[in-house]
Amino acid sequence: MKNRHQGQPEAIPFQRGKPVARPAVTRPLAVEWISADVAQALAGEGTDAHRLASGSEMWLERFGSDLLLSHQTERGRDAIMAELDQRCAGYDFQPRRVFGKYLPHQASERGAPVLLRGEASLPMETEVQEAGIRYGLDFAAGYSAGLFIDQRLNRARVSILKPKRLLNTFAYTCSFSVVAARAGAETVSVDLSRRSLTRGEDNFRRNGLDPKQGHRFIADDVLGVLPRLARRGDKFDVIILDPPTFSRNQEGAAFQVQKDFDRLVTLALDVAAPGANLLLSVNHSAMRVADLERSARSALKIAGRSGRFIAAEQLPDFPLGHGAKTVWVEVR
Repeated sequence: MKNRHQGQPEAIPFQRGKPVARPAVTRPLAVEWISADVAQALAGEGTDAHRLASGSEMWLERFGSDLLLSHQTERGRDAIMAELDQRCAGYDFQPRRVFGKYLPHQASERGAPVLLRGEASLPMETEVQEAGIRYGLDFAAGYSAGLFIDQRLNRARVSILKPKRLLNTFAYTCSFSVVAARAGAETVSVDLSRRSLTRGEDNFRRNGLDPKQGHRFIADDVLGVLPRLARRGDKFDVIILDPPTFSRNQEGAAFQVQKDFDRLVTLALDVAAPGANLLLSVNHSAMRVADLERSARSALKIAGRSGRFIAAEQLPDFPLGHGAKTVWVEVR
């Protein structure tokens, strides 16, 4: 038998013969900030849109001169704000504004960011850079400002692959399409939102690209567009599959990533050229990289094709377990 602790027993306060409840001890939330070296390296490569701090209930992102603090709780928000000035001084960076974005459990409760600090009269639209590529942001546009920074290394991989034709599904503001176009590719960007695609066309223009020359923008349901592209005989050597957790098309039909991801990958393979690279990426908290690989294996088997998995690199400004779950598939 293991020896029990033989020290003095802890005294329990009593009041009128009954134990007195001790006040709950609230421990401060741990916040992991990027190092000054990482911040300097990102600036050196022409990137001013990246993660600054991460925690279990919150994270902080830099977007050019502004900061966006996403939080699930008030104490998470306050933990970041308590260290903000000191940490920014260490990065030799003085933010112009700080926006806060509450992360609700229900998508219906989502709202646009609110200003926590800074001048309210400044424009809500701004511009950031990633590896020297320019992207427009709009903090008043809704829940997302315009660029998902956890896809930075995947966009860099597209630049390295130099595709001839890229299909960008759930394209949002078309950042992957811009990167591919700069590398000389023709692009097709598909998203339910015409407004998002219009912002995507503007991102083309910000980088000296003509969105009307060799590029198509389709405001429609991805699951409906893919079969049409297949019937036309369209083939692509890079395909981006980065769907939302949930969406609803114009007819009211719902897309749910856990239920529909297998079908999405199967349809994408119908337009994948030999040797194509597919990006599979999700943000659903219950899905893992192993789930993406399982979906890909199932789709490859249905299509009678084989493939090779390529693990995503770890972002230097994101702790393990933060950001999108991602894997690349090289289709044979």
